[in-house]
Amino acid sequence: MLTAVRMRRQKGLSLVGLIFVGLAVALLMLLGFKIVPAVNEYLAIDRAVQKIRGEGSTVREIRGAFDRYAQIDDIKSVAGKDLDITKDGDRVVVSYAYSYSVPILDNVRLLIDFSGSTRDRPDRAGQ
Repeated sequence: MLTAVRMRRQKGLSLVGLIFVGLAVALLMLLGFKIVPAVNEYLAIDRAVQKIRGEGSTVREIRGAFDRYAQIDDIKSVAGKDLDITKDGDRVVVSYAYSYSVPILDNVRLLIDFSGSTRDRPDRAGQ
């Protein structure tokens, strides 16, 4: 008798459950598609900062080198003037920080704070 009751019980996802899961997956995919350009730009900025670290001896030269890379990689969120360039011993340290606003709905936005520095990364020439 117990096996007959268990066999009659339905297993799986109901239609309402399937619709709910489908909507959740669609919303997560939409959010992911809107965030990907922000992450791509962050990675381009990070690559450019790593490349320019040793390209100049003055702050002006380093900022000019970043602006050239920014023009090539279509970087809009950070310019050369936004970089914080300091010296730590004999190493040049380039740091940056910025916020990226991603529109989700009409009046809903996701704000992402990005930052990076060359402080903890080894020089490519020293590898």
